[in-house]
Amino acid sequence: MTFRIGSIAWKELRQLRRDRMTLAMMIALPVMQLLLFGYAINTDVRHIPTIVYDQDHSAASRDLYRSMEATGFYDIIGEVGDYDEIERALRSARAKVALVVPARYSADVKAGRAAHLQLVVDGSDPQTVGSATNTAASLVAARSGELLIERLAGAGKAAAQPITLEPNTWYNPDLRTAVYIVPGLIGLILTMTMVMLTSMAIARERERGTLEQLIVSPIKNIELVVGKILPYVIIGYVQITLILLAGRLVFNVPFLGSLPLLYALSFVFIAANLALGLFFSTLAKTQQQAMQMSFFFLLPNILLSGFMFPFEAMPRPAQWISVAFPLTHFLRIVRGITLKGSGFPDAAPELVWLTGILAALVLVASLRFSKKIA
Repeated sequence: MTFRIGSIAWKELRQLRRDRMTLAMMIALPVMQLLLFGYAINTDVRHIPTIVYDQDHSAASRDLYRSMEATGFYDIIGEVGDYDEIERALRSARAKVALVVPARYSADVKAGRAAHLQLVVDGSDPQTVGSATNTAASLVAARSGELLIERLAGAGKAAAQPITLEPNTWYNPDLRTAVYIVPGLIGLILTMTMVMLTSMAIARERERGTLEQLIVSPIKNIELVVGKILPYVIIGYVQITLILLAGRLVFNVPFLGSLPLLYALSFVFIAANLALGLFFSTLAKTQQQAMQMSFFFLLPNILLSGFMFPFEAMPRPAQWISVAFPLTHFLRIVRGITLKGSGFPDAAPELVWLTGILAALVLVASLRFSKKIA
């Protein structure tokens, strides 16, 4: 009995050694993912894009927000002139935080009167809110303490009133996790199902012996790729509709934007994932290999796209890798439309990325498919 078990195990090992693709995925990919994720995943959010509404335009106000930038938690990307510009910057995801300095900030500080600052934070990403608010509050408290000591040290001068910071959270003031997670689930579920459905398409044709029919047909490579993609687009829209309905009815997730706009932009994302799955199917020889590729691709999407961990918390090289994922851009689109009421101009930069990724995937998948039996 022991001999028979050993023989079967040895046979299985020899077959596994011949299957180089499966062997590579079992050994090389886990090591690569360990190094990548261990380096990229960080819950300490830094380099938050920040804008400043400086109504004082004094040396003291400039010193304040430059001190914020020096902490490494904020990247000052520019100044705005009113609250409408703050709303546009946050709605388009160009900025996540806005510091509002009142008109008499410098005069109030010098006179020992209370100075009130405001910090507007994008609440659609609750993980960013805590880091942005706590760091700014600590900085302001330290600055207020310094002024208090200076005033106390001055002979015959009254103690300075502290500088106060008023956090103001937009788009998700209650910081409910469901409001942040449910819109992101649209992109994650679409990625998982669309890539997996099409990743087995060509492999299934090969296993069933129906690939010969495609070989002798007059169909072109690009026509085959598009024909494989189109039927699953309807499935993708059904999934979007179900998630939106469940999110609204079960989790009370708001929908502030345009539903037709979301559906129109979702087409590019669905098509990109289907093209990616089809590309995997041209690499795999069996449906099992195609499914393994889909699973290995799903994990980087979850961890690096901004679905679970803040995009700003990742190192720059990891951010460069993540922009190649369609999910990274679609998450910004779907969260912007549903939670902020973003319009087409706000989503246009992400749409450009998605369109470029889709074109590249369709081209590569078309070139990979060879009309001959391997």
